Amino acid sequence: MRHPTRSLRPVVIAVLATAVLATSGCHWFTKDSDLYTQAEESRPLEVPPDLNLPDTSGAMPMPAAPNSVSRSSMATPAASTATNSGFTIPGDRDDVFNKLGEALAATEGVTIASKAQILGAYDVDFEGSQFLMRVTKVEAGVYISAVDPRGMPATTEAPLKLVASLKAAMGH
Repeated sequence: MRHPTRSLRPVVIAVLATAVLATSGCHWFTKDSDLYTQAEESRPLEVPPDLNLPDTSGAMPMPAAPNSVSRSSMATPAASTATNSGFTIPGDRDDVFNKLGEALAATEGVTIASKAQILGAYDVDFEGSQFLMRVTKVEAGVYISAVDPRGMPATTEAPLKLVASLKAAMGH
C-alpha cells in the first residue's frame, strides 16, 4: 500500500511553486525606463510622422460661398426670385409656416407627403411633381419658395404654378 503523503507530494510541490510565482509579482515584466515611472500626464506623447496632419491630397476644395438647403435663414433669396419660384410676405416664420400648410391643404391637386416645421419645409406632390415648399426667415419677412430634390429653386411648370397660386391665396 502507498503512503498517503507520497501521493500528496506532487500536489504540495505544485501549490508551493504557484505560490512562489504568484508572490514574485510582475517585476520580471517591468521596463527600466524612467518614462514609465513618471506620471501619465508628464510622459511625452509620440505621434507617428504620417499621423500628425491629415492627408488632404484627395479632398475637394471648399466652395467660396456655402449654401445649404437646411439653413433656417437667408440674407437674400436672389436666385429664387429671378425664377419666380418664391415670394416674400411679412410675418413670423412659424405663423407663415402654419398659414402655408392651410393654403396647401386648400389647394386642389396638392398632396402633402410630410412636413417638418423645424426645417420649415412641406414635402408636396402637385401635378405629378414632387418638391419642397420652404419657409425661410429673411430680412423683409418670410420667404416661401419651391425647392427641387437637389436643393435648387424648382423651375418646372408644376412648382411655378403652385407658387403663383399660393402667392394669390396668401394675399401677395
